[in-house]
Amino acid sequence: MSPVPEIRIRPANKAPVEPKGGVVLYWMTAARRTERNFGLQRAVEWVLELKKPLVILEALRCGYPWASDRLHRFIMDGMLENVARCRGKPVLYYPYLERSHGEGKGLLETLAGHACVTVTDDFPAFFLPRMLAAAGNRVTVRLEAVDSNGILPLAATDRVFLTAFSFRRFLQSQLREHLRSVPKKSPLARLSLPSPPILPKEITKQWPAATEELLRADPGDLIAFPIDHRIEPAPIRGGTKEASTALTRFLRGRLDRYAEEGNHPDSEVTSGLSPYLHFGHISPHEIFARLTRQEEWSPRRLAIKATGGKEGWWRMSDGAERFLDQLITWRELGYNMCSKREDYAEYDSLPEWARETLAKHAGDPRPHTYSMEEFETARTHDPLWNAAQRQLLREGRIQNYLRMIWGKKILEWSPSPREALAVMIELNDKYALDGRDPNSYSGIFWTLGRYDRPWAPERPIFGKIRYMSCRNTARKLRLRNYLERYGE
Repeated sequence: MSPVPEIRIRPANKAPVEPKGGVVLYWMTAARRTERNFGLQRAVEWVLELKKPLVILEALRCGYPWASDRLHRFIMDGMLENVARCRGKPVLYYPYLERSHGEGKGLLETLAGHACVTVTDDFPAFFLPRMLAAAGNRVTVRLEAVDSNGILPLAATDRVFLTAFSFRRFLQSQLREHLRSVPKKSPLARLSLPSPPILPKEITKQWPAATEELLRADPGDLIAFPIDHRIEPAPIRGGTKEASTALTRFLRGRLDRYAEEGNHPDSEVTSGLSPYLHFGHISPHEIFARLTRQEEWSPRRLAIKATGGKEGWWRMSDGAERFLDQLITWRELGYNMCSKREDYAEYDSLPEWARETLAKHAGDPRPHTYSMEEFETARTHDPLWNAAQRQLLREGRIQNYLRMIWGKKILEWSPSPREALAVMIELNDKYALDGRDPNSYSGIFWTLGRYDRPWAPERPIFGKIRYMSCRNTARKLRLRNYLERYGE
């Protein structure tokens, strides 16, 4: 098994490895899967070196921001699948569901107190960086954070890229070497590992592992958790198997139409993979591997010159090139921002030109203004915007192209740009399965000028920010079925 690249391993504290510990602990937080997972692979490396058994802790607290039935159910689907995937393997998988606020406090430190070393996932957004920093101060053995986020390691550059073009050109000059460093398909397969341990009763009594019955809970059973029960589970289910099915559906039936029809809501040719990527139920390396296998592609086909262009560098089909620009360029551009700037979700992180032009036009009259409640309940004057918001409420997603017009209109119909940003973050993070993610913050801030340039002519409210209208969008796109499906 090839070792995990050092560039993906970051010490999260200064504590030493404790050889006398009884286990190696993998704290699964962002890469919630057992396949193509650099964090799990790193934990197995420690198991083989120290000859200690492996414990995988996957916990779900109930006090995270925007905790709801929708998010809980999706995560629990993945946990239930991990139970099955670890069954019969030489590992102790320990799923824990917090039933009241603070109930899980002390579990990580207690398990780590029995460990030689603890490994976890490195994720640059939401509350996870703060949680990891706090854990580093409490855990008394070495704590390593491992980056499984993208094809390009987060530590491959210290630069914050301000445009997709500049980041794409950097990728084209640097990505070739990282394409060779891929996570092992199944880190737990065909290995002779020490037998799973039996945890002390004082641990299992205070923090009992979640049963399969509890993880399989129907939506009505979620009432036992102190989370927002008004936001119902989404129609799609979580887990690696569901993610793989979505990927198969995309590759076999949608990829060849993706370049030409990807923007049209009625065509339904997008991948639907963003929730699974966000919760770590599928790896970008797995998506890339299956796509390139279908394209019968090898790195030898890469263009030599790094031009920063959207097309031609990969030398794949049009659909594959466009999809990879979303999966790698745009997705990992957001990870670059979040990993380098703590203020990635704050208004003042916008480019200076964007803040200046928005400030200049902050007092412009608005043709319509809506409250948070009116936005949330899809009660604007515009049928297309309302349809997009209803899709978010019902399904936890908005069709890719319509996400842009959704954000642009919130900017236009809010009393101020700062209030518009607050509305976008609240609605996206509360309802979207792929919210609270570097990629979704990129989309939100793009509507306010991030990764964009000044546009002419200068307009009321928008100033030099790129303008979009519902009327032009409806004229360009095929929307009849979409509007019928999500109409009032």
